[in-house]
Amino acid sequence: MWRDHLTEIIVFTLLFLLVSAMGFVAARWRRPKDMAHLDEWGLGGRSFGGWITWFLVGGDLYTAYTFVAVPALIFGAGAAGFFAVPYTIVIYPLVFLVLCRLWSVSHRHGFVTPADFVRNRFGSPILALLVAITGIVATMPYIALQLVGIEAVLKTMGVTGDSALARHLPIIIAFAILAAYTYQSGLRAPALIAFVKDSLIYIVILVAVIWLPYKLGGWGAIFDAADAKFQASPAPGDGILLNQNNQIQYVTLAFGSALALFLYPHSITGVLASRNRDVIKRNMSALPAYSLLLGLIALLGYMAIAANVKPLPGAKGGTTDGNTVVPLLFDQQFPDWFAGVAYAAIGIGALVPAAIMSIAAANLFTRNIYKEYLKRDASPAQEANVSKITSLVVKVGAVACIVFLDPQFSIDLQLIGGVIILQTLPAVALGLYTRWFHRGALIAGWAAGMGLGMWMLYQIGNPATGKKHFAGSAFPLEKFGFDTPKTIYVGIVAVLVNLVVAALVTLVLRAAKVADGPDGTTPDDYFADEGDPRVTPGADRDADSAREPVA
Repeated sequence: MWRDHLTEIIVFTLLFLLVSAMGFVAARWRRPKDMAHLDEWGLGGRSFGGWITWFLVGGDLYTAYTFVAVPALIFGAGAAGFFAVPYTIVIYPLVFLVLCRLWSVSHRHGFVTPADFVRNRFGSPILALLVAITGIVATMPYIALQLVGIEAVLKTMGVTGDSALARHLPIIIAFAILAAYTYQSGLRAPALIAFVKDSLIYIVILVAVIWLPYKLGGWGAIFDAADAKFQASPAPGDGILLNQNNQIQYVTLAFGSALALFLYPHSITGVLASRNRDVIKRNMSALPAYSLLLGLIALLGYMAIAANVKPLPGAKGGTTDGNTVVPLLFDQQFPDWFAGVAYAAIGIGALVPAAIMSIAAANLFTRNIYKEYLKRDASPAQEANVSKITSLVVKVGAVACIVFLDPQFSIDLQLIGGVIILQTLPAVALGLYTRWFHRGALIAGWAAGMGLGMWMLYQIGNPATGKKHFAGSAFPLEKFGFDTPKTIYVGIVAVLVNLVVAALVTLVLRAAKVADGPDGTTPDDYFADEGDPRVTPGADRDADSAREPVA
């Protein structure tokens, strides 16, 4: 009953209202003369410095779903759930140079989305459209999953109802408030709220990793309890250590997730809002500190085992909701007031990434669908208005996913989203450094990778939930004819096929001397990076310097 959690509800509500007020105030924070421009509404004026970018990008990548789902995965599967830790470490060196270059190119030419870059790099509106649609489709379930984190907290506090409307009403209200201040303040709202969100999460986790081991008998007792649980489990892939059945899946999932992370539109949006390249360099060097926090968050799964936490019932009879593991752990082991703070950290942790994701998806629609195909002469003010409205539609769609779909289906969709967004890697990431790939070959590679990825995902079932298709991203190698119970991450296989097809088709088209566009590809001079002699020294460091018009 919610009355048993009254203190938690009050603390949660007060903190939620505080950040909501900050969201509306953000409209006046660093307010420009004119907000009716995507540079201002969708990218915060491209003026964020080191600290703001640190909290914005960190709040963007480490979400409420991470807070509840990673420990829940470790609670159920053990060491395999730690894949999230190495991939968030591996990614930063990989993208250090890529994101700096993307910022330079985007800043010089006024690009707002990765599809803007692809459109001008390869001179192909079709390829840009595919990149834009891919980004939107991959982002939508990610937004819905932020609601899963809030729903787990509300369920733990007893804020539920008998009807679907009563059960989801608090989430609908929360996202209505989010939609209102995002519409008014744009990217400035999540940037300002991220300070509170990350501060709360750091406080909660640092207290938890000190207090809970003390209360549960120490780390030795925690790991012994986890080991005992997995030793008694018949599942071949769980345990506190990796084994021969899950090592390939672990490695490919970690590496594939690392490649996908900064291809997501919301990740790129946070980077493009930075003031200069030095801000990006400092953040890419320092953001691995969040991985330390993530490792501590992950250990909450083992603590929940030692505390004998029993997840709440799921939406379907006979199932359990693993996402309630962390909220229940805090509810059982901490005073009500601190549990309320922890719940607020999870709830607010959903608002920041959800806002950025909806803005990123709206920018893609506005720049690469609306302006490209519906109104080529749209003014900056019209673009900003369309993006605002689209961001509202995206949030409504995310709420609809939670209200009308099984939450487990949304989780599966997010896993599918990683496979989908990986198919933009050749055009976006490799396109920053080479235009050797023919634009027609990139389209063929995208189609091949996407087709194979969807076929592989269709073959994946889950006997525990009764789903026969699209029940995860771990593809059984036996379906490729190998006599082994091992699995592999679908995204890695699909993107490798994408690259191979793109390379082979490029060779064929080059041999056949097929022109790469009516006027050839855009000259490399147009995309010269900082440090290149073709760029005026320091020209792209100044956030206020004039950008060249897009040719």
